Parts: sequence; C-alpha cells; structure tokens
Amino acid sequence: MKQRCFWVTDSKLYQEYHDTEWAEPVYEDAVLFEFLLLETFQAGLNWLTILNKRDNFRKAFDDFDYQKIANYSEKKYRELLQNEGIIRNRLKIQSAITNAQLFIEIQKEFGSFADFIWSYVDGKPIVNCFHQPKEVPATTEISDKISKDLKKRGFKFVGSTVMYAFMQAVGMVNDHTSTCFKFYDSCS
Repeated sequence: MKQRCFWVTDSKLYQEYHDTEWAEPVYEDAVLFEFLLLETFQAGLNWLTILNKRDNFRKAFDDFDYQKIANYSEKKYRELLQNEGIIRNRLKIQSAITNAQLFIEIQKEFGSFADFIWSYVDGKPIVNCFHQPKEVPATTEISDKISKDLKKRGFKFVGSTVMYAFMQAVGMVNDHTSTCFKFYDSCS
C-alpha cells in the first residue's frame, strides 16, 4: 500500500489529486488561474470540499476561462449565487470576477501570469525536506510577499495561507513529506 502525505484521507479523489497533481509544477496560465480560483474559494474550508465540487466549479465558471470570467455580467453573477453545486459566497464569487480581471492585467505587464508568479521562486520549485507534519508551514516569507503584492494589486481572498496552499498545489514548493512515496529526497 502506498504511503502518502499525512493530510491525504482514504478518499479516492483526494488520493488521485495527491498522486497526480499536488506539487507538480504548473506553468500554464489557464491551469494557474484554475488553482487560484479554487484556492480562493477554499479559504476557510476543507480542500476535499473543493475537490468534490471541482467539476461543478468547472461548469459554473466556463471551464475556468479567465477571459470569460473577467467579463461576467450581473446576470451571470446572480446565476452563480443560485448555483447549488459551488460555494455560494457572494464575496468569493465577486472576487473570482475581479481576480480574473487582475490576472489579465498581470499577463499584460509580465507577459504571462506564470512569469510573474514563478519569479518569486526563480522559476523552479523549492523542494523541502520535511519529515513530520508539524514541520510543514502554513505560510512562508515568499507566500507573505506574494499575498502582499496581489492584495496591493486588488486581488481578494489571497492571504498568505491561501497563497502557500496555492504554491503547494501548483508545484512552486514540493512539501511531500519523507514518509510519502512522492518524497523527493534531496536532503542527503
């Protein structure tokens, strides 16, 4: 039986996410936006809740197409508020629209969102060597900087904890612990 990171439950969905996506480097803007949107909705909730609703989010938010989301009408916003398949939080839904608009602004400024976000780690993942769950941080100086920068630009629901979870999800940091079969031992 595969040993996984401490946070993975017996949910097949969670296990598949851990095994195939979590901590895998993502450099495509479309996928980065998907994770940004999902992580902002996850704020204050369990990630498994978001994973269970991921397909619903995908349908509700036009396959995470940030160009479309940035131009959502008031009618679409009201439809999302009525969609029982997603997290129906007014502020989070509004932030998805605002964040999509700001995401496009960053693309214009930096050429891509990937270039912007990956610059915080010099374009390559930080591989950590954690052995115990208590060693894995909820925030770091880098997530603090990203959060502060995004907030200054007007992004919402991008606190340092959310941004560190985003960094883990898109492989900017690899926090697989030493007991996990995905652990990359660069510590020796």
